[in-house]
Amino acid sequence: MAQPPSTWWLTGLSGAGKSTLAEALSQALVARGVRCFVLDGDVVRAGLCRDLGFSAADRQEHIRRVAEVARLMNEAGLQVICALISPARADREMARQIIGAEAFIEVYLATPLQACEARDPKGLYKRARAGSLPGFTGIDAPYEAPEAPAVGIDTSAESVETSLQQLLSLWAERR
Repeated sequence: MAQPPSTWWLTGLSGAGKSTLAEALSQALVARGVRCFVLDGDVVRAGLCRDLGFSAADRQEHIRRVAEVARLMNEAGLQVICALISPARADREMARQIIGAEAFIEVYLATPLQACEARDPKGLYKRARAGSLPGFTGIDAPYEAPEAPAVGIDTSAESVETSLQQLLSLWAERR
């Protein structure tokens, strides 16, 4: 039986591993013959959302646009994997409503701030601590952890492979 189209919404702090895990999940699903697409927050910001900043209103609009695109892709039969910080619960709930609760799979990368800051792949935490990046999630802007995600993964305690296996197990259950 084919997997019904769904959207995997990976949320967590910057440096939690959202993009890495999204790409790993995409590759694993494609290897199983599943048509899918990754909507990475940074990539979307470079095009569709290049007119947006990082205010609460702009973040909400960014999430709304990504959710609308994900819904359209689901309607076309694609599995969609979204990798966005999406720090506000209300904004993630808005995305769930746009996409449809039955298709929305919230994945919380519960990686602690200290681990994300130690990784700091883009140097953003260093800039935020220096005061040159105000409103940075986890430093001087809040992140509201999901209350009931489909799965929670601490990528500082789990390898990419182990994290991926958790997602693939959930994928198999949903089939």
